[in-house]
Amino acid sequence: MSKFFVLLSASFFFFCQCSNSQNGAKKVSLSANEFSVKLTAMPEAQLIDVRTPKEYELGHLQNALNIDWNGSEFETQVSKLDKAKPVFVYCLSGGRSSSAASKLLSIGFKLVYEMEGGIMKWRAQNLAEVHNSLLSKSSEITRVEYDSILNSDKLVLVDFYADWCGPCKKMKPYLEEIAKDMAEKVLVIRINADGNQALCKELKIDGLPVLMLYKDKVLFWTNTGYLSKEAVLAQIKLLNK
Repeated sequence: MSKFFVLLSASFFFFCQCSNSQNGAKKVSLSANEFSVKLTAMPEAQLIDVRTPKEYELGHLQNALNIDWNGSEFETQVSKLDKAKPVFVYCLSGGRSSSAASKLLSIGFKLVYEMEGGIMKWRAQNLAEVHNSLLSKSSEITRVEYDSILNSDKLVLVDFYADWCGPCKKMKPYLEEIAKDMAEKVLVIRINADGNQALCKELKIDGLPVLMLYKDKVLFWTNTGYLSKEAVLAQIKLLNK
């Protein structure tokens, strides 16, 4: 009886696998370097940047079409593409591209490549990127300016964020509260990652949000990803002893 059950389970698994292969639709997640190599090897593929137009203008992959995942015309615009050809998708840090890739499969695209970690990882690997030639670099924070910010008798909490980053938006209110309520002890600095790409590369920031806590210009603690106010306050308390 047990042997029959095992055989039946194996047969069912094989049937499911065959059904999936017959469907033919597949989503493949690739690292930034793998994404670059695969994209170069498949010049016929379609490349979609699913970030906002503003993000796209600040830097994007060559030949990428900008189709905003959060825009009202996303499905209409992607439906104009060739569903039989491979399509590559990326965003800022991977969240929107993952959702977009699943959507593409659901409406009939056969092969979708998704970049893990988004263009943040791409930039961290110093891979080629196209920039709008009209963008001014004068507003960017240089490393010298950044170091001068850290030259404070208070603790310095630096928050690297982006306007379209979900976790960044959730953390913004409590970071503003910390800046106000603990002004005598902590200096809170928020730096827009998209407007300071060179600085992010130098500091090896390849995800968002990123918090860095300094004391006497020495980095004592860092965190990538969402974190509660209580967890941040705990780190501040440790350094204030």
